[in-house]
Amino acid sequence: MDQAVWALARGSGIVALLFCTISVALGITVRSGRPMGRLPRFGVVDVHRFASLYAVVLVVMHVGLLLADPYAQLRLVDLVVPFVGNYRPLWQGLGTLAAELMVVLVVTSLLRHRLGLRAFRVVHWVAYLLWPIAFVHALGNGTDAAHGWFLSFAALCALTVAVSLIWRLRADYTEYSTARIGLRR
Repeated sequence: MDQAVWALARGSGIVALLFCTISVALGITVRSGRPMGRLPRFGVVDVHRFASLYAVVLVVMHVGLLLADPYAQLRLVDLVVPFVGNYRPLWQGLGTLAAELMVVLVVTSLLRHRLGLRAFRVVHWVAYLLWPIAFVHALGNGTDAAHGWFLSFAALCALTVAVSLIWRLRADYTEYSTARIGLRR
């Protein structure tokens, strides 16, 4: 039974990274006014929300299974206080920090209409911190990090986010186009 819990904990962490990657990449690209092939913008926004929701569910599953696994020896304090864990405290602490940032994003998303759009967007920039912290946690604490398949998976995730960021930083990115045109005059 312990092996099954451990395998599910590992697998849910890996799939959570996949859904976080999809969510971040779509969150970055959907802010552009540019069309994304034949996909309607509202559809891409829905997929972004779906990926975000499942990333949260998988992180909760990942942490819950690690709490239940006697091998992992995760304590309740490790969920709240980063960098105090018994096993690889730096890497585990990054996972705790990523989970806490995820909680901030979930809470602000749920309170979006009460916060206002500007406050929501400012806080939502936390996702730019969340993803690399979770990514480094997976590489540093993941027991599959030494395997070629996982390194290929991680490289694909990094490439996906990097391409999205490059797209966002282009001069013709719609969100900032009017500000840039004003600077050129």
